[in-house]
Amino acid sequence: MPAHVIVTGGSSGIGEAIVRRFAADGAIVAFTYYQHEERARQIARETGALCRYCDVRLEQSVGEAARWMLRYLHRPDVLVNNAGIAQRQLLEETSSEAWDDMLAVHLRAAFLWCRALLPGLREAGGCIVNVSSIWGQTGAACEAAYSAAKAGLIGLTRALAKEAAPAVRVNAIAPGVIETPMMNGFDEAERDALRAGIPLGRFGRAEEVAEAAAFLASDRAGYITGQVLAVNGGLYC
Repeated sequence: MPAHVIVTGGSSGIGEAIVRRFAADGAIVAFTYYQHEERARQIARETGALCRYCDVRLEQSVGEAARWMLRYLHRPDVLVNNAGIAQRQLLEETSSEAWDDMLAVHLRAAFLWCRALLPGLREAGGCIVNVSSIWGQTGAACEAAYSAAKAGLIGLTRALAKEAAPAVRVNAIAPGVIETPMMNGFDEAERDALRAGIPLGRFGRAEEVAEAAAFLASDRAGYITGQVLAVNGGLYC
């Protein structure tokens, strides 16, 4: 029986690659979008996935989207918490609103989706994959809010892996520098400097992160839980 997969933030970048990867494997996929409705609908047409608007920061919006998806999927086998935003700013220039928004999109959203779907995931013997970041492991200058949110997601992963076991496995992925729209804010000099620090000599591809998600969601990873899988080209070991 095909897996039933829910992906948050599936309309671009890593999320889109994850949607496409699971759909290519024959999974029944539903994903959320926030800003890119037309792009989301195009991905849905091309993959056969379902798409639904959701403001992942809001409990009501998450609840409505989850209930809508489960009417079609009936059960959740895999939840991928991927929704995210980028922000580059010195800490002393970061507003309280921007800080709160960063944590809401990355961390509160994962909490809301996990809480909403855990009963079904437990019944299905499913798993959760949280998309964190290398900056959640090491921190990044001018990205204090992002780093804090992604570090919190790793903490949530490790705690929930213990709490939800043995029925539900919970793991995280920590991508390094991946060629996605989030890189659009970097100029060529900054990109060259980042690339120079990567032992493999290049930026990662969203499809490589999607492969990691597919692995962690598969039976091949059946004895893996509470772990953080780095996909970073050796930038952080």
